[in-house]
Formats: sequence, C-alpha cells, structure tokens
Amino acid sequence: MRALKIAATGMSAQQMRVETISNNLANMSTTGYNARRAEFSDLHYQQVSRAGSISAADGTVLPTGIQLGLGVRPTAVSIHLAQGSLSQTNNDLDLAIEGSGFFEVTLPSGQSGYTRDGALKRNAEGVVVTSDGYALSPEIVIPEDARSTSINADGQVFAYFSDSTDAQLLGEITLSTFPNAKGLEATGSNLFLETEASGAPFVSEPGEDGTGTLRQGYLESSSVDAVREVTELIEAQRGYELNAKVITAADQMLAATSQVR
Repeated sequence: MRALKIAATGMSAQQMRVETISNNLANMSTTGYNARRAEFSDLHYQQVSRAGSISAADGTVLPTGIQLGLGVRPTAVSIHLAQGSLSQTNNDLDLAIEGSGFFEVTLPSGQSGYTRDGALKRNAEGVVVTSDGYALSPEIVIPEDARSTSINADGQVFAYFSDSTDAQLLGEITLSTFPNAKGLEATGSNLFLETEASGAPFVSEPGEDGTGTLRQGYLESSSVDAVREVTELIEAQRGYELNAKVITAADQMLAATSQVR
C-alpha cells in the first residue's frame, strides 16, 4: 500500500513547514530578521507504463502512460530577503541599512561574520561592537572623551569633543554584498557566514555599487508578515490533517483486505 508511505512524506513535509513558520513567528521582534520559506519538490515516479511506448503489435503508442508518484521531499529553506520597516531609537550607535548589504564583524575565531543587526555598542576600550561583543570590520574606536558621535549615510563616523567645534573623522563603516545572499549560512545571533553558494563578499562604501545607505538612530525591524505566517500555518495544518486522513483510509483498506475470507 504505497499510500501509507506517500502520506507519511506529506506529513513530514507539513511538519517541516510548520517548524519554519514557528521560527518566523518567534523572530517577529528580532532586529533585521528575514522570514524563511520551506520549499518542496515531488519524489521520483514509478513508471508502470511509459508514455510513448508501443502497446500493441500494430504499433499503437500510449499517449500518456502510467506514472505513480511516491511522495514529496524538502529541497530548501530559503531566506526571503526583504527590507524591514525602520523604527526610530535616537541612539547614536543604532544603524539601519536602507537597501542591500551587511555589516561585517570579526568573530573570536578571526573569521568574518555578516549581519544586518545595527544595534551597536561601545566596549570598555571604545571599540564599536555588536550586542554579542563582535567588533565591526574595519574597526572603529571612539575616544573616551568624545561628547557625541555622528554617522552619515555614507558610513563616515565623526566624533565631537567639548574643547572643539569641529568634528573629527574616526573611520568609515563599509557594507558587504554577495552574488547570492540566499546562500549565506545562518549561525544564530543575527549572524551569517560566507559559503561557496553565497560567493565571496564585495565590500564597498554605503550607497555605492548597489549597496544601501545608513540611517543613524534607527533599527531595521523584522520583515516577518504575521498575517501571511498565520495563513500559511493554517494551510500547513490542513495539509497535515489531510495526509493523516489518507493514512487512516489506507489502514482501513488494509484491514478490509486482511479480513477477506
């Protein structure tokens, strides 16, 4: 009874879809989070009778044949890259990216990580870091006696001091783009790693070569659409229930067969 195994693959697929949706809903308040989508494809087919084969001695050709599908399989959980809305915070080191691009940070291993979470901080040494303490690359150091900082749309960081009216340029924040940003590896903590699928990063100044610009005092909200997620959750639940009914029907058919005397 193939229906049992086919329906089981359908239940597994809908379960994976629900898990993906639940992760999206859990990250509705995560800064710079982009929703994920589970993608599926049909499994291979059993060719009982191939289309185009000769069915009789007179050379009659079958127009369609008999192809029995064997279920569904997951192919990817892809990230849906979309600009989240910007929320104003008025914090000097809160940055939102308007457009494409990622901030580059240096991980403890020395490897580069990439994030759109612009909730930046200043550590004890004055280095600008993420909420997890990872320093921006290139490194920006804010002097201890700086009265305030200003970051323009092009990523230039200026500091103002009490004994001077002129701003001092501290450095410049760059953005990284990828040939295939959907190929980045998500590691948690709003971080991504470069992979062979993503391609090598292209680093440029904000606003150049197709990268976005920076907005100081703002943070990018999650791009999760709650209405869409709840709608897809209901669809996945109904799909799971339908596959469960198929298993029940197949079981009843097997029971009827076993009771034949």
